[in-house]
Amino acid sequence: MQAVIFCGIQASGKTTFYLERFFETHVRISLDLLRTRAREQILLGACLAARQPFVVDNTNPKAADRARYVAPALAAGFEVIGYYFAADARAAFERNRRRPGRAAIPAAGLFGTRKRLEIPRLEEGFTSLSRVEIVEGGGFQVTPWDAAAGEGSS
Repeated sequence: MQAVIFCGIQASGKTTFYLERFFETHVRISLDLLRTRAREQILLGACLAARQPFVVDNTNPKAADRARYVAPALAAGFEVIGYYFAADARAAFERNRRRPGRAAIPAAGLFGTRKRLEIPRLEEGFTSLSRVEIVEGGGFQVTPWDAAAGEGSS
């Protein structure tokens, strides 16, 4: 079973990536949808108990944010796969500005997340990590962590 954990600033492509790669096979756990940590924990617990593959589609900027999913998933015998969404903050801000209505977040929120962002590390408990970048013209480039250039520098 897979527990997939996304990490990246807002408007870096996380939800679109989920829709393209995991919609048919993994439950989406997202604070944008669930609104509270209590609801999130209920859904996470249900996925773990049912051995249901899931994706955590949140920004998860700090190792401590990711640990709330990594530790229980490992304890339940899940493979924990991390995706780091490397994005230029200004390009993400432009994508965010084009979001309709309440989907757009204030600039301070996006740049604040960027400031707090800790690049994920395998030592956090991930079985594997990949770097994801939006490709000009559409789509994504996914690079396995050991082959990704510049880990820890973005």
